[in-house]
Amino acid sequence: MIPAMRDGRQADTERRRQRVATAVRNASKNGTPISVSAIARQAGVDRSFLYRHRDLLEIVHAAELEPAAQDPAAGGSPVSRASLQADLANAQARNTRLVARVQQLEKRLSQALGAQAWRESGLGAPADIDELQRRVARLEQQNVELTNTLDETRSDLEAARAANRDLTRALNQRG
Repeated sequence: MIPAMRDGRQADTERRRQRVATAVRNASKNGTPISVSAIARQAGVDRSFLYRHRDLLEIVHAAELEPAAQDPAAGGSPVSRASLQADLANAQARNTRLVARVQQLEKRLSQALGAQAWRESGLGAPADIDELQRRVARLEQQNVELTNTLDETRSDLEAARAANRDLTRALNQRG
């Protein structure tokens, strides 16, 4: 490339860079919205120019994140980025606490509604559980007694069968 052409191109690039920097400063000072498209439009450059020059793109993005300058005549105090980040962190922490509380309340409500539906359906445990437990204990005791009686009866039956076999054998040997 011819040195004069190269120098002309570099000078043009530098002029465009200056226009972009001026557009960012003016937008910050005036409190107008800052975006890549808006800055490119104000500076009279193509957006691709900003994307080719990463340092300019970073300046635009940094300006987007900075809060707009407030007019001291309006009576408001300037808001710093750190205070906005602190407010955001506090809001996020509060949101997390509220989400946990809502989940806890939903769980309690679900349990209460489930218990109520169980009772109303008639499938739930009866109100007099103690009486039923006493009855179960009596039936278990009765079951043990009947099992012992059955064992004694089986023992008697086996003894009777053995005596019957012995008598039958004795009769068969005589005859």
